[in-house]
This record gives sequence, C-alpha cells and structure tokens, in this order.
Amino acid sequence: MATLDSIEKILGQDAASLLSFHSPKISKDHLHIPGPDWVDRIFGPSDRPVPVLNSLRRFFFDRGRLAGTGYLSLLPVDQGVEHSGGASFAPNPIYFDPENIVKLALEGGCNGVASTLGVLGSVSRKYAHQIPFIVKLNHNELLTCPNKFDQVMFATVKQAWDLGAAAVGATIYYGSQESSRQIVEVSEAFEMAHELGMATVLWCYLRNPAFKVDGKDYHTSSDLTGQANHLGATIEADLIKQKQPTLDGGYKALNKDGSFGKYSDAMYTDLNSDHPIDLTRYQVVNNYMGRIGLINSGGASGKNDLAQAVRTAVINKRAGGIGLISGRKAFQKPMKDGVALLNAIQDVYRCKEITVA
Repeated sequence: MATLDSIEKILGQDAASLLSFHSPKISKDHLHIPGPDWVDRIFGPSDRPVPVLNSLRRFFFDRGRLAGTGYLSLLPVDQGVEHSGGASFAPNPIYFDPENIVKLALEGGCNGVASTLGVLGSVSRKYAHQIPFIVKLNHNELLTCPNKFDQVMFATVKQAWDLGAAAVGATIYYGSQESSRQIVEVSEAFEMAHELGMATVLWCYLRNPAFKVDGKDYHTSSDLTGQANHLGATIEADLIKQKQPTLDGGYKALNKDGSFGKYSDAMYTDLNSDHPIDLTRYQVVNNYMGRIGLINSGGASGKNDLAQAVRTAVINKRAGGIGLISGRKAFQKPMKDGVALLNAIQDVYRCKEITVA
C-alpha cells in the first residue's frame, strides 16, 4: 500500500494545497462522511428495500481492495457505445473483448464494473458472482448523422436483473432539451431496480451549448453540476457520478438577463470558494449533505494520468466524496499499467492520513 509520502510525491506541487487545506466553507461536521457502517447508517433508515441494502453492502462495499472502508473504486467501460469502439479501444484493442474489461476490474481490485448490457451479458455466467456488475441502461450512440446528443434506452431493468447485475446505471443530460424525457425514463427504471433489489448509479451530466459563455465552459461548474446532483438525488439514485468541477459561477454567467434558473450570492461567498476541495464539497452538499455518495469521474486519458487520477481521488476524499470511477485512464494502456493506476487511486482511500477536510 502506498504511503502518504509516496502520494505526496505523485501530487508534486499540488501536495501542499490539497493535503494541508483545513478551512472549507462548509464544515465536515454537517456532512455524512463515508465509513465502514455507510450502508446501515445512511440507507438503513431510508425507504430502500432490504435487498438493495444487501446489494450495496455485500456486493459493493465488501469487495475489492477498498472492502470495509466505506469507499468505492469502480471501472466504467461503456465508451464503446458512447465514444465509438474504434476511438475508445484503438490504444489497446484487447478491450474489444468484454472478458478483458472484467479481468481489468478484478485484477485492479475494483468494487464493481460498469458497462453495457452486451458486454456484461456476454460473460455474466462466468463473472457476475465474482465482481458486482452495473448494467448501464442508456447510451448516446453517436452514429446518427449529424451527431445528436441524447441518451437512449438500450436495455431494460429486467435484463440487468436476469444476468445477475447488482446495480443499474443511467445517464441524464441535465440542461438538454431531452432531459425531461430522460428524467422520467430513468426515474421509472430506478424504481423498478429498487423493487428487484438492485442499487442505482446515476451519471449526472450537463449538456447544452448555452453552457459555454464568453469562452468559458460551465459544463463543469460547481454550482450547475451541484444542482444536477441535487436533481439526481431526487429520483433516488444511490450513487451519483459527476465530473469534478473546474470553476464556479455558472448561474451568474447564464442568468445575465434573468432568464435562467435562480441563485443566491451566498452560494459563491458563504458556501464555496475557488479551492478545488470547496468546489467538490459543494457537489457533496447537493447530494443531501453526502447521504447520496459522490463518485467523481476520472476523465479522459492523456499525459500524467497517474498524477491526475491521484489528484482527483484526493480532492474527492477530502471533499467528503465516496470514491472514483475511472475508465479511459485505466483501459487505454497495457493492463498491468491500468491495474497500477487503479491501485494508486485506491491507495488514496486506504491512506488513513488523508482525511476529510
């Protein structure tokens, strides 16, 4: 297991600002912080059926290298549909074979693997009992010409249940013209998943060209992504996947003529700052003060993947999040390197010296 010293070396010049930050705008005393008793403490008093609690505890929180910590490390590989198979797997073609996706999750010590119905269904009898499956129900297929950005149901909850999945996942493009339909579809799917005893994971993404204002992209704004999370918690997602914020002020930028949403100036003074841990904590706060676990995404593969992944994990953990879901940074490289990257992420959550700010 990596030590604090080794994590500091990976973080480099970011180490001091991230590990020594102790003055968040919203105190951790208000948060529901992840821990070994997470499922009983958070979902025990809720309306989640007992089989859902069983799926969360036994199949997710008690698996992999983070078993018993209350934190999660998930591998998502639905990019073969979302981004095209060629674009996603050209760096490492072995992942056209679904079995290698599951092997990476297993060898990488993940708590679960998320992918399409076809990928997980093709190897379900061999692996569904070895690692929790999250069947992603909807996708943006990107083959319609010209491309359009919409999430379409590719699978049913019953199909996910039949192949032995422990959870279902779905994406809503909040802010898009299609979001109202997606909210209804996913809400109904999550209700059925809970009835069948499966957990629910929601990709709470923003999608609207109007979110780019004066050269700034507010798709990763803390205030807008935080509100997307709040909507996701409202339809009873058990876990929410969100891109880590890179800036703030989306409501202000989009509301110059008073036609978009509502905000309070206190959001930007009393509840948030420009520190990445505060920006991410605002996402946690919108997850019912952390009652719904925040999983940040690992982002695209590129240069310095290890340092970027560890940085994202440190920010998520110190902000009060529950883990990381990292795909392209892991599968777009040789499997041994992908395993090493996943283990480095997990080591952040296993490191007791790295605490919630």
